[in-house]
Amino acid sequence: MNGSSQGKRGWRLLLDYTPFPDLRKGLRAQWLATAQPGIYRLVPPWVYRHPRFFGVAHIAAGSLVAAAGLICLAYGVYGWAAFFLAIAALHLAGGYWYLTIDRSAPART
Repeated sequence: MNGSSQGKRGWRLLLDYTPFPDLRKGLRAQWLATAQPGIYRLVPPWVYRHPRFFGVAHIAAGSLVAAAGLICLAYGVYGWAAFFLAIAALHLAGGYWYLTIDRSAPART
């Protein structure tokens, strides 16, 4: 083997490496393969590991989108205002839901 083909093969191995081999199957398959109790079936695994972070992030996003809706409302663009305010309501409700899930979780030991 000469040096140029050795280098290309090394790069291919470097680009082919993944620290999470299950990701090749897809996140959805990994999510469905694990049996989760109750509410955790509705919440993606990366969210129920840190529900407080995602709850606060949803509330922050909902506040930002609500501000955009109010700006649209001030300029008289009622269709866009309704769209943004509906999205804001969904974000705020989701954030509140994640925070209640976090509050109801048992304490870590």
